[in-house]
Amino acid sequence: MAAPDPEDLTARARIRDAAMQQFGEHGFARATIRGIAEAAGVSSGLVRHHFGSKQALREACDAHLTKLIRALNADARSFPAVGPRAPSTAMRPYERYLARALTEGAACAVFDDMVTLSESWQVEADAAQSVPPETDPRVRATIGTAMALAIPVLRSHISRGLGVDTTEPEGERLLLRALVDIYSHPILGTDEAAEIRAALDGTPPHPPRPGTGPAPADARSDDDE
Repeated sequence: MAAPDPEDLTARARIRDAAMQQFGEHGFARATIRGIAEAAGVSSGLVRHHFGSKQALREACDAHLTKLIRALNADARSFPAVGPRAPSTAMRPYERYLARALTEGAACAVFDDMVTLSESWQVEADAAQSVPPETDPRVRATIGTAMALAIPVLRSHISRGLGVDTTEPEGERLLLRALVDIYSHPILGTDEAAEIRAALDGTPPHPPRPGTGPAPADARSDDDE
């Protein structure tokens, strides 16, 4: 991988990394400037000097994560699927921060940027399909990104379900093999997919609200006869 960013050798970077650890462990609301400063080995004043506020610090954390994801995406084809140089390994230190931020409704910029990157892959894949998908690439990229991010959010449950720690090499390989099978062996056949699309095309755009549909037969008045 590329040499470390010079910024990562500074006190500002230590504060940012400490903030990501504190936000991931305690959540944004409970994490404090003082706790972040102690974790970074600096004063609270220096944290405020560099970032001004806790919100600005979180935005800097998101910007750093976005920068890393873009770099990994740019070199995705040259990285191995597993091992110390794998993208999943590079992202591992930030998983807890990202999972916590996503469940708190934050990290919007990170999510949106991941969708944009995924969309470019979708467009490229569509061009190679004899029958391209019907839905817009952006829509599929948004849903695909959410599905991919479910892994770090639910990692403890996934590891428990698989019976192996997916942060370790053995578990990571099992997880990746399962993902390869899922993407290379579609559950729906062509005919089944066509039937479901036809059913969806006949579905009203908005389902009836509770209480607005036909009354049950035993609830109708005599005037209904």
